[in-house]
Amino acid sequence: MSNLSPTSDDILACARSLIVAGGYNGFSYADIADVVGIRKASIHHHFPSKVDLVRTLVARYREEAEAGIANLELQVSDPLEQLRFYAAYWEACIADASAPFCVCALLASQLPVLPEEVGLEVRAHFRSLSAWLTSVLERGARHGQLQLMSTPRAEAEAFMATVHGAMLSARAYGDPKIFGVVTGPLLERFAPRASLPIRS
Repeated sequence: MSNLSPTSDDILACARSLIVAGGYNGFSYADIADVVGIRKASIHHHFPSKVDLVRTLVARYREEAEAGIANLELQVSDPLEQLRFYAAYWEACIADASAPFCVCALLASQLPVLPEEVGLEVRAHFRSLSAWLTSVLERGARHGQLQLMSTPRAEAEAFMATVHGAMLSARAYGDPKIFGVVTGPLLERFAPRASLPIRS
């Protein structure tokens, strides 16, 4: 995926921002041509159809997310800190509007009307993210670094849904700070409770 031409990269970057702004059906090749400054025929040369374009975009997005998670695993070992870093990444992206919404979360809301090829990539992203979160929560619970109220898998799905829901709330209210308001208490709940002193 990394061997695409600079023009393909520009097309994908433009499509990504247009999808975040208006969804799968919220843009056309004409919109990309205007922004990137190329002819529609040139876009078709790189991506014959919109399905090809968005499928490639989501596959690349998933690769980038997996690479980011792998890097986080190398930099941070504490499970709770990993969860905090993950949430903080999105909080920063929403605050500076560089990535105000997860492309896959937005497309997941449109799955009933998406082409199957795109839907497969979106589901693959969710499975990958869920698997990583589950592994973090399992490790944290096993070593007493995280306090769980359910199974690691259920907690992972709840965490992922909370993060995506917080993005939606931040967008709905037009207030980036809402993201932290929603995710903060969940992160605090995972923190192990200090043992209370035993009174004699």
